[in-house]
Amino acid sequence: MQFLGDWLTIFVAGCLVIMTPGPNFFLTIRNSVTRSRQAGIFTAAGIAIGDCTHIGLWLVGIGVLISKSILLFNVIKWLGAAYLIVIGIQSLKAEKRSNSLVQAPLSPHLPSSQAGTAFRSGLITCLLNPKVTLFFLALFTQIIRPGTPLIVQIIYGCTIVGIELCWLLFVATVVSQGTVKRTFLSISHWFERIMGTVLIFFGIRLAIAQATND
Repeated sequence: MQFLGDWLTIFVAGCLVIMTPGPNFFLTIRNSVTRSRQAGIFTAAGIAIGDCTHIGLWLVGIGVLISKSILLFNVIKWLGAAYLIVIGIQSLKAEKRSNSLVQAPLSPHLPSSQAGTAFRSGLITCLLNPKVTLFFLALFTQIIRPGTPLIVQIIYGCTIVGIELCWLLFVATVVSQGTVKRTFLSISHWFERIMGTVLIFFGIRLAIAQATND
């Protein structure tokens, strides 16, 4: 019963935090709409791997080090903020697509180079956000005790990863539906500029975040 109660706590808290729109959410939407559903899926996969890395760091104690070292926290934070701002600036430069491109059949295939780019964008965005590590610290330190078996800790971590992966896959699938995507593509330059503004906002927000806020 103890395990089930703790797991439900992690599940509910994870759903509430993950489904709140943030950099991962908007990056997945951007890649799904401006590229393809597969790009959104690869972005979600990259984010999931980033989550796994954060969990691994927490399990070996590096997450605690990041939370205690203002310098290390700030270095990771500023790198992550710069990356989001760069992506945002690139999106602000988006130009209007021609009618032929908007009306062209939507290809289900994604070039391997674009797949790699989408995966890396998700991975890097997640890895360079120290707030993710602090989220795991804040959540798990309320649940995990010194005697909690490693396998149980891993289950808790995989629960969070699973929630985020399923949520982002759902988002990528919905926004990349033919009718929905064509609607976005018809105003793609404005949509991408809005997404760029949002990503820059999150970059600035991350840059000014304080380690003591969490």
